[in-house]
Amino acid sequence: MAANSSNGEHQSPSKSPPLPSPLRFSKFFQSNMRILVTGGAGFIGSHLVDKLMENEKNEVIVVDNYFTGSKDNLRKWIGHPRFELIRHDVTEPLLVEVDQIYHLACPASPIFYKYNPVKTIKTNVIGTLNMLGLAKRVGARILLTSTSEVYGDPLIHPQPETYWGNVNPIGVRSCYDEGKRVAETLMFDYHRQHGIEIRIARIFNTYGPRMNIDDGRVVSNFIAQALRGEPLTVQKPGTQTRSFCYVSDMVDGLIRLMEGENTGPINIGNPGEFTMLELAETVKELINPKVEINMVENTPDDPRQRKPDITKAKELLGWEPKVKLRDGLPLMEEDFRLRLGVSKEN
Repeated sequence: MAANSSNGEHQSPSKSPPLPSPLRFSKFFQSNMRILVTGGAGFIGSHLVDKLMENEKNEVIVVDNYFTGSKDNLRKWIGHPRFELIRHDVTEPLLVEVDQIYHLACPASPIFYKYNPVKTIKTNVIGTLNMLGLAKRVGARILLTSTSEVYGDPLIHPQPETYWGNVNPIGVRSCYDEGKRVAETLMFDYHRQHGIEIRIARIFNTYGPRMNIDDGRVVSNFIAQALRGEPLTVQKPGTQTRSFCYVSDMVDGLIRLMEGENTGPINIGNPGEFTMLELAETVKELINPKVEINMVENTPDDPRQRKPDITKAKELLGWEPKVKLRDGLPLMEEDFRLRLGVSKEN
């Protein structure tokens, strides 16, 4: 039975976990681990699929509606005998037989989640309900990728998992912030009421190859602008901070959480903290020293600071990030150059 970490308090589910498939108990035949990844055609999801497919004992099923994801991210696995890709929206029920569920499906960029806020909160709530219902039926362990946005504009710095957050429930970002908070609530209620094996990761800003070039997130914005020779647009005042985790580190943390014995929530992110001006200066230095840096008006409810306390990740998962920002940015630059058709000389 997994150890529970509900804001630091240990609790026990009222019921035992549902039994998994009888295949798991076969004495003569060891079946492959069947893993469902929702949102698996997206940025983090596709890198997670790559890592899972390295294990020959894993069969991976990806479901994605391609709102922000792309088949191109998974092209090397299409046709592989251990891989299956399904076009599906998680707000509709899904009937598959699986042993583990990585539930990543949800637009994570403000540009996309504010495009259709009602659909965003439906994805977080109804989508999570559908995946929990599936986990209950087949006895699967389920991992939810929650977010540092559950902490809102934090009054505690850095943010530990015990912090309840400072969130505007009626703001333009609330569909995402509050949607993820409700998803966490549903996870723990299914755990306590039905014994479902759950894992919750609160992921902080992540960057790397396959990010949508124009998704509105700061790292991709700055790199795309630098490659196009456009001014880097820093939202005022420029002193607001973020912490950036390279995608390979993030995937390693998610897999360790799924395979471990702790429900979470556990922060997964890089505690290295940068102001937006510092990030812009770094991108300018590494990619295009000729570009200017322009200050623009900020968006509503933009958090002033964001930095994970990863003490639990270190102690419970043996995890901490390895890739430094200055090492990760050039890898992302190379990917963006290929997709934008921009040579190094430019």
